[in-house]
Amino acid sequence: MDLDLAPATPGSTPWTPDGPNLVIHGDNLPVIAALPDESFRLIYLDPPFNTGRTQTRTSIKTVRSTNGVRTGFQGRSYETVKGTLTKYDDTFADYWAFLEPRLIEAWRLLDDRGTLYLHLDYRESHYAKVILDALFGRDNFLNEIIWAYDYGARATKKWPSKHDTILVYVKNPKTYYFDNLAVDREPYMAPGLVTAEKAARGKLPTDVWWHTIVSPTGREKTGYATQKPEGVVRRIIQASSAPGDWVLDFFAGSGTTGAAASALDRRFVLVDENPDAITVMRSRLGDRATFS
Repeated sequence: MDLDLAPATPGSTPWTPDGPNLVIHGDNLPVIAALPDESFRLIYLDPPFNTGRTQTRTSIKTVRSTNGVRTGFQGRSYETVKGTLTKYDDTFADYWAFLEPRLIEAWRLLDDRGTLYLHLDYRESHYAKVILDALFGRDNFLNEIIWAYDYGARATKKWPSKHDTILVYVKNPKTYYFDNLAVDREPYMAPGLVTAEKAARGKLPTDVWWHTIVSPTGREKTGYATQKPEGVVRRIIQASSAPGDWVLDFFAGSGTTGAAASALDRRFVLVDENPDAITVMRSRLGDRATFS
């Protein structure tokens, strides 16, 4: 089926705060650079992991300093931090040349009560924590969430890697929105150790989330290779946004953020440059979004 999708024009966006849910086909950096400051309560990002495989990208470098000195937000310097890290990992340097300007835009786009969730795996999460501490400020670090699962191939010469890391940073540590009581509860791992009433109600999640991956044969499966389970994203949206708030995901992939946001009465903007992702999102979201 020919969808006749042209990438979004750099420097322009059809998004308005009183408009419909939106899916934009295009390079995410120029698209998000055209969005107004402080437009979103929640940003969830699941960027491509730095697996060491060759990936072709067009990097756009953003410079937000004078006299050639790069500084982070609130005057924090992070060029030295990043430079030190790149001495240890050349692949890291390439990856963060791609991701860093997008994280700068994410900071700009969060409102004063906003939260960023950055979903990575073990290859980059430790680097990302150091960089984001300098970029957002250490006082703005809220959580390191471990999403643990038990599926897939098993390593025999090391402990099998069966978790992802989600780093959580807030725009303002004094005003950020968080409502853990709105989050779906989960079963106690040892229900016999609590009262029957508590066991029936379930417990509030901690920073370790046990949740299966998307079932290869389940109804949720879209066929998109990097699809994340709706239950994980749903929990993020429940805790860090309220009904009617705007949610942004500019590595949208299969559209899980849009599906979860729509089910929870949040508004959303999704961006992806992969035509296959747009095709999947058209099928998955249907008339719940306008496609641009």
